[in-house]
Amino acid sequence: MTEPTTAGPAAADAVGREMHALVERLYPLCRSITGDGVRRTLEIVGESVPLRIHEVPTGTEVLDWTVPKEWNIRDAYIKDPSGARVVDFAESNLHVVGYSVPVAATMPLTELRRHLHTLPEQPDLIPYRTSYYAETWGFCLRENTLAGLPDGDYEVRIDSTLADGHLTYGEHVVPGRVTDEVLISCHVCHPSLANDNLAGIAVATRLAQRLAGADPWYTYRFLFMPGTIGAITWLAGNRERAARIRHGLVLACAGDSGALTYKRSRRGDAEIDRAVRHVLRTSGRDHEIVDFSPYGYDERQFCSPGFNLPVGSLTRTPYAGYPEYHTSADNPDFVSPEAMTDTLETCWEITRVLERDRRYLNLSPYGEPQLGRRGLYGSLGGRSDTKQAQMAMLWVLNLSDGENSLLDIAERSDLPFAVVADAAQALRGAGLVKEQQKR
Repeated sequence: MTEPTTAGPAAADAVGREMHALVERLYPLCRSITGDGVRRTLEIVGESVPLRIHEVPTGTEVLDWTVPKEWNIRDAYIKDPSGARVVDFAESNLHVVGYSVPVAATMPLTELRRHLHTLPEQPDLIPYRTSYYAETWGFCLRENTLAGLPDGDYEVRIDSTLADGHLTYGEHVVPGRVTDEVLISCHVCHPSLANDNLAGIAVATRLAQRLAGADPWYTYRFLFMPGTIGAITWLAGNRERAARIRHGLVLACAGDSGALTYKRSRRGDAEIDRAVRHVLRTSGRDHEIVDFSPYGYDERQFCSPGFNLPVGSLTRTPYAGYPEYHTSADNPDFVSPEAMTDTLETCWEITRVLERDRRYLNLSPYGEPQLGRRGLYGSLGGRSDTKQAQMAMLWVLNLSDGENSLLDIAERSDLPFAVVADAAQALRGAGLVKEQQKR
């Protein structure tokens, strides 16, 4: 298996800046679960990794759901009695409740208030609100702006369309040596929210690029799609393909300064759950591992009981766990190149475990084979890394009975997976173990 050279600090810094630049470029676009904002987002992602674009018509039945009408918006505003725009879609696309129907009216403030949403506890921020499946309209604004509005008549305008169209999503596949798949999913339906989830898009895009040069064992399928309805639509049309998924991650909230959080799959002990746990524990990163719950991102669709796929969720601070969540404060300044790089490296390390995890059989199982005469003991005795490598060889020899995987051995020995995998490779080269068929 070809392993790309680990990037040095300068290269890592450059990668982080590139991911942040992608976040900044995508940030102004008004996205929703359908519409031209999603298409433009996928066009931009497609400049980095080729995407197969799928257009699913309005009215298509997908499992227990139906693909909704397509929503697009050109302009929206509220003008006060003097004619000044006090709320302007051009300033922030968060100002309009997602999926608002067209409006052209004049009304008193008392009536308008029923359609206004603020955050009284965060008076300087604009909230993010949607109304996907109920035909209504509304505006989001700062509580401080609302408090300063005088009584009188207000001109209200939402220049939008809600009509038959399509739900759009993109797929990128990195071919592997086998057709068994690793699924990487991220949602592309949120408007100007940098951490939730432009950072996830940026990390997924860069991970796809990196895997393309790695000659992977597994086939990697990347899904860029609207949350909930996108995953349901994909599952509805890919029941047979879903059976090939051996491991999966949903990426979100990938760029804030918080510690990494992994949410287990519904199974709880799937190989992806163990691989992530091992990487986080042995890397020394601050982290938290939480049990599965049927609330969150699209892992709840992939883990629904009829599919029960081994898909977990990797975030930094989880959804709703930071005050900037679903507000105008979730902007490009809130995410950092360093945090996105750390998330990317974590994902990469997880794939290294999945890629290299094998079962071996000890070909010299009666007593401990003499490693020194085979050149397997390092000459620099006493060095900690040499000592670790030697211990890894002993563990691999002892537990390679055809049943224990390298991840099993790494967990039991409390050694980093890479050290165990390198030891197995050295022992194989010396003819002391043979690889069993990957299961």
